Amino acid sequence: MTPPLRLTLLAALSLAALTASALPASAGTDPWVRAWGENAQGQLGNGSVLAQQTPAAVLGITRDDVRELSGGGGGAAAAANPFAVALLKDGTVKSWGSNATGQLGNGTLVAQSFPATVAGLSGVSEVSAGLNHALAVKGGRVLAWGSNASKQLGTGQDTTNPYRAPIPVQSLDKVKDVGAGCDFSVALRQDGTVWTWGKGDNGRLGTGNNTTRETPQKVPDLVDVESVAVGCDHVLALTADGVVKSWGKGAEGQLGNDSTADSNKPVDVAYLDAVARIFATSASAFAVLDDGSLAGWGKNTDRQLGDGTNANRTTPVVLDHLKGVQSISGGADFTVAALDDGSVIGWGANAAAQLGDGTTSGTTGTSTVTALPPGSGITHVATTVTGKSAFAY
Repeated sequence: MTPPLRLTLLAALSLAALTASALPASAGTDPWVRAWGENAQGQLGNGSVLAQQTPAAVLGITRDDVRELSGGGGGAAAAANPFAVALLKDGTVKSWGSNATGQLGNGTLVAQSFPATVAGLSGVSEVSAGLNHALAVKGGRVLAWGSNASKQLGTGQDTTNPYRAPIPVQSLDKVKDVGAGCDFSVALRQDGTVWTWGKGDNGRLGTGNNTTRETPQKVPDLVDVESVAVGCDHVLALTADGVVKSWGKGAEGQLGNDSTADSNKPVDVAYLDAVARIFATSASAFAVLDDGSLAGWGKNTDRQLGDGTNANRTTPVVLDHLKGVQSISGGADFTVAALDDGSVIGWGANAAAQLGDGTTSGTTGTSTVTALPPGSGITHVATTVTGKSAFAY
């Protein structure tokens, strides 16, 4: 592509995004993936590095194109490495944002403020963005790229150098899902077993010790797992009989076992029955129950649990005022949720406009604010792992 044509294309995409931003957020008129909050590294994908107080269109990606979107990295500082990856329904992957550790997978260390395809990656079924690396599943195998400082890429090679393009994780096959955390990785195999690798601090690998592993290891005594959810340094696993297990860091109560101690092996989350879905935020956790109600636990110093207090919770608290939750995600100090009426709401801190309601005022009590109204067509939300940027699709 010649430079003038490229500039023309980018200008056209920018115009389309600006036009979409002005459209009402209702089904049929707004097809775009939306993003808001911090944007210093271009992690919102709108072609700029300006913060965004309300949901703005991600350049060139419609909701109908996206199967899964995952936010990675942290806050505003360049060293926080905020970025995002999107798996499209055609099996290709796009990435944008910070690229200091090669986490965009495009062969460079150059940041980009708009989505671009990860070259040579197709046939992908799952993706996940961690603090500074990313994972993808292709044909049951796991590919990884980005930082390898804690061996979180699982290559089995004795190097901590970042990988700027996807590389196979050693040994694993028949993988159906992956989760990338802060310097570690998790894979769920089709047989219901869970495998982990990377940084072992706080017991986040669940293998009975705090040893860092450069290749995947099976989490012992954990079977029949149907889904996993990975926070910064804790992990949740939902078993076939509706039991939720957790392991890793517990200082903020994120293990939900009535303790603030770390656990290097799976423990039961207390007082939960008939769980339908699990979600791990940066240092908190949520579960949607079979009856549609929501429970939350873990870090709550910025009211990110939405229970009306700012006290950390070491066991699940039922949040009766939050109904119809389809998807939840949360960063350092806030939480956003997609509801079954197509709206997106948020609660917690908001100094960086991470709640997307056009203000920088945090919530109080059990109040929530609306980033996108009912009928917007949104079904999923995502956030950067420890930062203050959010996505809706």
